[in-house]
Amino acid sequence: MTVVYSARYRIDIGPHVYPTEKYRLIYERLVETGVIGPSDVVEPEAATWEQLALVHTPEYLAKMRDGTVTDEDIAQLELPWSREMIDGFRLMVGGTIRAASIACGAEARSLRSEVGSPADFRLHASDLRVAVHIGGGFHHAFPNHGEGFCPFNDVAVAARMLQARGIERIAIVDLDVHHGNGTAFIFEADPRVFTFSMHQQHNYPMWKPRGSLDIGLADGAHDATYLRELSRGLAAVTAHAPEFIFYLAGADPYEDDQLGGLRLTKDGLRTRDRMVIEAARAAGARLVITLAGGYARRLEDTIAIHAATIEEAARATR
Repeated sequence: MTVVYSARYRIDIGPHVYPTEKYRLIYERLVETGVIGPSDVVEPEAATWEQLALVHTPEYLAKMRDGTVTDEDIAQLELPWSREMIDGFRLMVGGTIRAASIACGAEARSLRSEVGSPADFRLHASDLRVAVHIGGGFHHAFPNHGEGFCPFNDVAVAARMLQARGIERIAIVDLDVHHGNGTAFIFEADPRVFTFSMHQQHNYPMWKPRGSLDIGLADGAHDATYLRELSRGLAAVTAHAPEFIFYLAGADPYEDDQLGGLRLTKDGLRTRDRMVIEAARAAGARLVITLAGGYARRLEDTIAIHAATIEEAARATR
């Protein structure tokens, strides 16, 4: 199993509920516990503006590139604009692109080649192939604006690049506590991409565009209800016969998360991860895991949950 990570993912956004230092701490935990070694880790390259334009509008990208954002833009994004912030998130988009390339069994250059060039690889059934990105999962970014700590939609960009290389059937399994509104909007008219979001219904965002399958759970759903509904959702995902699955493994359904209220235990979240990984295996699909949200009152809990996700992926590929 290959892991994509950069120390540059720690971005200075000032005092904030979004702990960007979590990426470094997760990486260190995985190395210390022997889940990954130095040879398992690859560095990403920043997504180019041309790659971002596969999803985002020229007007929006110009504002983000030049810093000509309005107070309204900043309020909606909930992040302060800075060159460091833009560069850091471009790098994380590149990390998801790199992970997708690795999961395909292609060299990184295969997905970084000229946009729109002919397909030069195909996916073939084989043992489960997983790539993990210690970052990414920015599902609130729309084509023309960012929301909720998400300037760019990394999974959508990587999916568009896979499509440009000839991969037709993609599924996005979004298990962050918040609905994947940007992702649903981006792919609402694209039947090749099955978007599945299971989230806390009465939580951010207020507007939840319809995806292929949306399961909005009541507050305090807890493990049993959550896992029962997940089983139903994953059956619909596999019925789509995806060649490739992106999994947004949010830590924020956790029972002590500051921004979530689904009340899952750590054991429940680990079972969730195992179910998604096994569904990818059953579908014969390649899998990329991104981390998405996690805002536990104790940062250590967020680190432990994300690390457990990656431990499950490593165990499944041994």
